[in-house]
Amino acid sequence: MNNLQRIGGVAALFEAAIYISAFVFFGVFWDYPVGADNIQKFAFLADNQTILSIVNLCMYVIFGCFLAVLVIALHQRLKTKAPVLSQTASTFGLIWVGLVIASGMIANIGLNTVISLSAKDAEQAMTVWIVIGTIVEGLGGGNEVVGGLWVFLLSIAALKTNELSTPLNYFGIFVGFAGIFTIYPAEILTEIFGLTQIIWFSWLGVTMLISREH
Repeated sequence: MNNLQRIGGVAALFEAAIYISAFVFFGVFWDYPVGADNIQKFAFLADNQTILSIVNLCMYVIFGCFLAVLVIALHQRLKTKAPVLSQTASTFGLIWVGLVIASGMIANIGLNTVISLSAKDAEQAMTVWIVIGTIVEGLGGGNEVVGGLWVFLLSIAALKTNELSTPLNYFGIFVGFAGIFTIYPAEILTEIFGLTQIIWFSWLGVTMLISREH
């Protein structure tokens, strides 16, 4: 098996693991005091700054690094038989890499900034926090259009070239559509994309590890 394909398969499995870890963390362990006043909210953020920074680092920056490896591996696999589609898909994939990594950097720098500012002016700090949250969501947290386009085009290319597996490719088309539809700001659409991507990344990773390039 091509070493790059093996590495790409491992990267895909790590992507799935990061997604699962994020869902578990925010769904089970994260208890942000939504109904509290601003001072209490920032006290909570200050107490949990380290763990939240680590989660942001994993969820965005490390995720983006693994994603870059996967994009390159899949482009290498598809470029001979579908050069235009593969290159187009990879372009969106690498743009998504940049957006995701930038989101994590902004989230962590912003977290540190608002915690420092909250000691002087909690109201102003909350305004800044809302702006930072909006930017992070717009780049890579709540808007998954670019990622959806990558998965969609990649799946079309793989389907046309008979790479990967036909059921996986059709499922990828569905996942891609789910990501593209997140252009409409509804949390349920983002959750659908996230959950289906866990399945897609896992399935893709196993496929890349056990199959050879044609």
